[in-house]
Amino acid sequence: MKAIKTDIPENKGTFRSMFRKMLDGYAARSIGYFCSSSVMKKILVRLEKKMRQEMMRNERYPKKVQEEKYCMYRNLILAILKSIENAKKSPNVQKAIIRAVKNVSLDKKDRTAKFTKKYGRKPPALLVIGPGKFCNLKCTGCYANSSAADSEKIEWDVLDRIMDEKEKLWGSYLTVITGGEPLLYKSQGKTLLDIAKKHSDNYFVMFTNGTVIDKSMAKKIQEAGNITPAISVEGLEEETDDRRGKGTHKKIMEAMANLREVGVPFGISLTATHDNAGAIARDDMIDFYFKENGALYGLIFQLMPIGRAADLDQMVDAEQRIRLLRQTQRLARERKIFLVDFWSNGCLSDGCISAGRPDGYLYIDWNGNVTPCVFNPYSPVNINDVYRKGGDLNDILDEPFFESIRKWQKDYALDRKPEEMGNWLIPCPIKDHYKEMKKMIDEHHPKPIDEASRLAMSDRKYEKGLCEYGEKVAAVSDPIWKKEYLEEKKKN
Repeated sequence: MKAIKTDIPENKGTFRSMFRKMLDGYAARSIGYFCSSSVMKKILVRLEKKMRQEMMRNERYPKKVQEEKYCMYRNLILAILKSIENAKKSPNVQKAIIRAVKNVSLDKKDRTAKFTKKYGRKPPALLVIGPGKFCNLKCTGCYANSSAADSEKIEWDVLDRIMDEKEKLWGSYLTVITGGEPLLYKSQGKTLLDIAKKHSDNYFVMFTNGTVIDKSMAKKIQEAGNITPAISVEGLEEETDDRRGKGTHKKIMEAMANLREVGVPFGISLTATHDNAGAIARDDMIDFYFKENGALYGLIFQLMPIGRAADLDQMVDAEQRIRLLRQTQRLARERKIFLVDFWSNGCLSDGCISAGRPDGYLYIDWNGNVTPCVFNPYSPVNINDVYRKGGDLNDILDEPFFESIRKWQKDYALDRKPEEMGNWLIPCPIKDHYKEMKKMIDEHHPKPIDEASRLAMSDRKYEKGLCEYGEKVAAVSDPIWKKEYLEEKKKN
């Protein structure tokens, strides 16, 4: 018992220091020791208690916002610990996960201090990069409008430079990779696996359709160690094959089995539409992917009418959004499932994180266009042009278009008193507040990144439809925000 007491972090110091001590213990002791039920139970009890105490003492945000953050962050920690346990036969995967937690979270303040001192604010926490548009599928409603006919890509040397700069200039060690199909990217004889190996201090969340993850590919991902595939599904087999093509779900099941076999952590990515919104967070679907097939996390992206999805009728409607909110809240609270809807669960990230917001992100597509986010397809600058002119990633942050969005984020909620904050149940400027977003686009004239976004910018019917959509979701969610979040703050 003395050994157990020595290695379990005492309930002293901050949550971060306790979590660090636990991770150091993972590195020093056998994984079987720390994953034994008696040790892990004591560790988690103390960690959860300390995290809750610290989060609920923060009066910067409404109490319910902090409660929801606590719940979901606790679930993320549980997913991380489970991923370490599942990788007991893959020491390099375990080490990469532990290193990622330290680089991305625990050591973040030290790594970003230089930027913060120079610019008076925190840098973005991550980049989302779409290195190539090529894809072996042609899914209905794809935001990127990708297919096998597309060859646009960021060349290897540019991609490598982006990775170098985000580490050195921003202290950023989390990278999200999207596409196209990322595992089919190839430039100058290199693939994304080569990027992951070269930038081993980074951790990569890779959105993939899963169809090319055979046993050989799973082994290569394991050897890299610092990649977690987020595999796209639309529900169960029928819903997935309906949108992605017959036989796709079977290949996804094979991919998950191959990843489990080599101890690579993976999750699921879901596109919520008007047709499937009621199904994607059902208990039977959660059981299927999380309990039966080993998914550790789930990420929900509500369909945004861009790319091949210009039909506004396929968007999740106002009532469906509230049901999704309630479902994800229940799953987080009662079942400790890490399933995040990036719209309905806007509280978890303090609202919109686009446009290079402190601790937020920017998106760079296969042509080098830099946009506020994946779903806001308007670019004031191209990374290739920036590099040709001798600039770097920091020059991108100074773009007036991005600055205007960051100002909107502050005015909407971040710079307001807790009891006066804007509604984070509808946090998205491009989807929920299109009237304001259109004003910023008209003022700064960013370039549409493709034909679909160019047409949308001048389509009055599209503009009217999105503005009306924003009004509807506000009418349904504003009373909930006021009663459950703001008025609760006033009581306390």
